[in-house]
Amino acid sequence: MKGQPATRQSSIHATRQSSIPATRQSSIPAARQSSIVATRQSSIVVRPQPMDSATYTASSRLQAAGLIRAQELLEQCAAMVPLPPPARPVTIADYGAANGYNSLKPIGAAIAAVRGRTRPDHAILVTHTDVAANDFTALFSTLNEDQDSYLAADGAAFATALGRSFYQQILPSDSITLGWSSWATHWLSRLPAAIGDHIHISHSTDESARRAFTRQAAEDWHDFVAFRGRELAPGGRLVVLTLAVDDDGRAGFGPLMDALHDGLGTLAADGVITAAEVTRMAIPTVGRAEEELRAPFAPSGRFEGLSVEHLETFDAEDRFWMRYQHDGDAEKLGARWAGFARAAVFPTLTTALDGGTADPRATEFSARLQATVAAGLARNPAPMSIPLAAVVLAKQHRPE
Repeated sequence: MKGQPATRQSSIHATRQSSIPATRQSSIPAARQSSIVATRQSSIVVRPQPMDSATYTASSRLQAAGLIRAQELLEQCAAMVPLPPPARPVTIADYGAANGYNSLKPIGAAIAAVRGRTRPDHAILVTHTDVAANDFTALFSTLNEDQDSYLAADGAAFATALGRSFYQQILPSDSITLGWSSWATHWLSRLPAAIGDHIHISHSTDESARRAFTRQAAEDWHDFVAFRGRELAPGGRLVVLTLAVDDDGRAGFGPLMDALHDGLGTLAADGVITAAEVTRMAIPTVGRAEEELRAPFAPSGRFEGLSVEHLETFDAEDRFWMRYQHDGDAEKLGARWAGFARAAVFPTLTTALDGGTADPRATEFSARLQATVAAGLARNPAPMSIPLAAVVLAKQHRPE
């Protein structure tokens, strides 16, 4: 890929493809294929500014989510992947779509790049996937109403949605021209162990829990890559934007994770939740180092027909901190990050209440925790480290 930026740990690894064996054995144990329990597979990163907002720009949502670089990679891939004949649609898959905010502009840019290579009436079909519990009504509203929706920009673009976990095969083999996944694969398929001393594993000193999370993270990335290897068409590309780790080996968002942990302790002390519920509450996400992202491809550099064409890590911009540096309003800084947390992780925490998401305390729990987190971050303003990895996986061509 061209135009790599000066990043914290940038590295490129390209492997030219040769041939696929006539019979390819699956690299996924059958037992795990049939017993996957997905928790969440997407994150609402930062709600984009409304178009009439003074702070809205065409790139504002991309800057907030660290998506600019990933979109560049997706556009490059869209300009080079083999396209099917006009009688068959170009197929794009969005793995972990959430409400669509992280997909619209990147996929719209990819559609524009593809459109420049084919006829104006060549159908482009986008399938947005997420777990069945995802709010697909919000996704469809985004697609139909958002000013950046690709449906409004291209009359031959079509959208569908699929409610299944991407830790299994969810689309036909050899069918996907271009894949996209942003802020999704850091969610594990299940919580592998309780975390007794913190809400997030990267802040825990429990070595047994840390080993369990490391194993689960490796299994989930292995499975995600393997199934995408089946689904991508020969010559297809998949761009993944996911959490990496910082220089201390943590998945970032340190002040926010600590504020959440402290906030749960406060709510338990106030009698809003019980100590047992706090013990069950954990965020099943991980950041992965470069060697962990490359692990499925060792030692040959190829796995399930895929190779790592590009991999880079970088620190995303903390847009909330930049606003704080401009306005000096610590209360707004805390409120913004607390609002982000409520959208991104509170639904997962609520499932640990005795009554789950239907618990009569759920609304009070979320409101009190949001207020407590906002106050804690306002008392001690600090920037967030947001380490990200952008990965491009390439499916080898069939031999002539």
